[in-house]
Amino acid sequence: MSETELRVSKIKDGTVIDHITGGHALDVAKILGITGREKRVITIAINVPSKLFKVKDIVKVEGRALKPQEVHKIALLAPHATINIIRDYKVIEKQRVKLPKVIDNIIKCANPACISNSNEPVLAKFYVEDEDPLLLKCHYCNYIMEKADVLQQFNVIV
Repeated sequence: MSETELRVSKIKDGTVIDHITGGHALDVAKILGITGREKRVITIAINVPSKLFKVKDIVKVEGRALKPQEVHKIALLAPHATINIIRDYKVIEKQRVKLPKVIDNIIKCANPACISNSNEPVLAKFYVEDEDPLLLKCHYCNYIMEKADVLQQFNVIV
């Protein structure tokens, strides 16, 4: 290792989210409910050089597995991310995030007049029209939501 390189230590057991869209690692941390007060090692790397995407972000979380709902949320803002499951310092499973064709009850429709935003017992449902750029179509009112609409719901700065 050269003097210009700083290595981040491996985690023993947990999850590494790699190839996050540059500048979105803190958004991923927010989705995962990471506050920095957890009693576990969490590493966040932002704008790391990447051969594939020029820059990428990485989030490493010791001692934590992701729920499918969390993976779908990550896919909404980082469609090229990979999830690496680590056991005893080794990658035992690697998967690319994949948006489902239908997104149920993860986000709300941005159309205030949509029935899913009323007091009716209706759960929000969207169809993925396009992944990059992200376009979601509401099942009820056909409103088209873009990535900025989704990020706003995650309380993420657009």
